[in-house]
Amino acid sequence: MKFFAPIFFASIALSASAFTASTQQCRCCNTLLHAQNNAADIETSLLTRRESLVKSCLAGAMVAGIVTPSDAANAFPNKISDKYDDRPKQRGSKPKNLGVGKRKDMAGGEYIGLKECGAAPNCFCSTDSIEDSPDTNIPPFKWDTSKLSSRQDAFQQLHEVVKAYQPGQANIDGGGFNVVTFDPEEGYIYVQFESLKNGYIDDVEFAMINKDDNVVQVRSASRLGYLDFGVNAKRINYLANALRQKGWDAPGVLLETHRGYAEENGVSNF
Repeated sequence: MKFFAPIFFASIALSASAFTASTQQCRCCNTLLHAQNNAADIETSLLTRRESLVKSCLAGAMVAGIVTPSDAANAFPNKISDKYDDRPKQRGSKPKNLGVGKRKDMAGGEYIGLKECGAAPNCFCSTDSIEDSPDTNIPPFKWDTSKLSSRQDAFQQLHEVVKAYQPGQANIDGGGFNVVTFDPEEGYIYVQFESLKNGYIDDVEFAMINKDDNVVQVRSASRLGYLDFGVNAKRINYLANALRQKGWDAPGVLLETHRGYAEENGVSNF
């Protein structure tokens, strides 16, 4: 028994050491497992933050009027090409106070008209005062009363002319157009025109204010930017020319009366 005692106690000591080492190894494994779990949690948190940031950016883009390529389904079907569908579109927000309403001139006097133009050379409106804003004022359109006997007939013909508009004419409005509102009883048409590459939207209105005459007020304006490079003038003149062929009095935008607009936009004709 004396001979085997040291061996017995040595065996116990070795077993205890092995148990201690095993315990330390498990603790190391648990520490490593916790670290891996923490890393996974951090990675998930970062992904969640990234996803939230992306969603926030997309929401901001929508508010700003910037539409991603996934919204190509919203493009007008009469556009001339699909070439630039992969570009984000900057359509901008629809302006407030479109239509016929109470306005104020520069002196503070009230009048009934279409939304007034701002200071940028990218808008024309026949109800803008020629004294206050000669650069944006244009003559209204007038139909031939010997050929068209009513407001409804006149706006039906105007609607047909608008629908026959050729996207891409004079290298403008390649993104097509859409007649948003057509109300021949009230005498009102509202149309949106879109540029091809960047999807800029311009708002165009035709409206009767005095229901007893044959006068149609006209407004064409860009939503975004400062210059329009002659786009609004070219659009109005295309429609005015089509109406003149049907007997309307529709002068359009004349270079001799809007040289300031032409010079700022760097164009020599429209």
